[in-house]
Amino acid sequence: MPAELPAPSAGTSTLARVPRPTPEDVASALAAGFLGAAHWDKPSLVAAGTDVLGARRRWLGPLATGLLVLYPRAPADAPRQLAASITLQASFSAAVDAAARRFSFIPLAHHPAVAATARPGSPTLPVLDGLSDLAELLEVTVGELQWFADTSLWNRRAGPGHLHHYRYEWRLRPGRAPRLLEIPGKRLRALQRTVLTSILRPLPVHNAAHGFVPGRSAITGAAEHTGRRAVIALDLSTFFSTVTPARIYGALRQAGFPEAVAHTLTGLCTHAVPPWVLTAMPSGGDSTERFALRRALAAPHLPQGAPTSPTLANLSVRRLDARLSGFAAAAGATYTRYADDLAFSGDAPFAARANAFIRAAGRIVTEEGHSLNEAKIRVSPAGTRQQVTGIVVNEHTNPTRRDYDALKAILHNCTTSGPATQNRGNVPDFRAHLRGRIGWVESLNPARGQRLREQFEKISW
Repeated sequence: MPAELPAPSAGTSTLARVPRPTPEDVASALAAGFLGAAHWDKPSLVAAGTDVLGARRRWLGPLATGLLVLYPRAPADAPRQLAASITLQASFSAAVDAAARRFSFIPLAHHPAVAATARPGSPTLPVLDGLSDLAELLEVTVGELQWFADTSLWNRRAGPGHLHHYRYEWRLRPGRAPRLLEIPGKRLRALQRTVLTSILRPLPVHNAAHGFVPGRSAITGAAEHTGRRAVIALDLSTFFSTVTPARIYGALRQAGFPEAVAHTLTGLCTHAVPPWVLTAMPSGGDSTERFALRRALAAPHLPQGAPTSPTLANLSVRRLDARLSGFAAAAGATYTRYADDLAFSGDAPFAARANAFIRAAGRIVTEEGHSLNEAKIRVSPAGTRQQVTGIVVNEHTNPTRRDYDALKAILHNCTTSGPATQNRGNVPDFRAHLRGRIGWVESLNPARGQRLREQFEKISW
């Protein structure tokens, strides 16, 4: 019986040989070999490269020198980035060109497997050193994980059918371009919920963000702007669809996740809409708005309908929040954001320069890859109704008079004519629905809410 061979270590195990490797194959193999080297110095890198290529090449020395300038320390969790850097090195490009002139290629002796690198854990974040860890967390196989992540955008190129990860619903908006709801399938939605609760929610967002943040709400954001001389409300156009995968990937890498994990998580949480869905866009909006929406939806973006999209949107605009918060503070103002609604408020000096402030804030928004909806810019001086995310903030938080009067009338009619006459929307649990609306008013103005609750108690159910 032959002697049992020792199991190879993570840094020395090899994959199948590539018969005619492309330059990208060679760069990937070299990156894996370099990251598995005993030390991150020139002799070790040259030795690792010699092992990968099966012979010592003269261009390995200049290549190692160039990489050490770019990476003083080994980019242990970024093999794809290292491989891309290798392809950009002049010494490597010259070697590729020389092989092409000989109608040949750079041969590979073997392709090392990238060693897993331990990443310090935290009390809230799971340790995900590779795709196998992520698959285990999500309770799927690595193959299923890659299928749902769809980083090659196979779903976008496929015709209508049951294998698509999303279903689509166009929603009309009077006078504006329609909105597309991209609703993930049952299994993908379950994976996204696990990603949300286990990975995304523990990541910090900027203090200015009040939407989709535990412990914050539209009310906490609006309360920051009560009793001010001027309130400015701005709105970001097509917010979710303009958040690019690059921003999401960058936020995940900044959080400490390795390349492969961040890349796959980005794929799980972004989507590119197939052409056959875009051609079915209903009428609405001008041609410029429709073209911009179609172009944004055709590229990978945060889908409206995925449970991960709001939190990822918050993470992706931390830099925007930081810049607008700093700019507002310099102008003596307060800044908050609820999803795509931006709010600023301040006293007399701020009110006097409101228009100049809006122009400067608009430039910051544009520089960060977003745009303002010009039709929704509002400046509300003291003495007029000041609103933030639909909440009146003149002296203290309040519902709008229209909303309060409408709910008061419904409760009165329920008392006199019965609740069935007022349930025009056929709400399944109309009693709970009214309680929820009253609770909303109570959270804004307890005195008004108490009056509505007293009226509610008179209803005969």
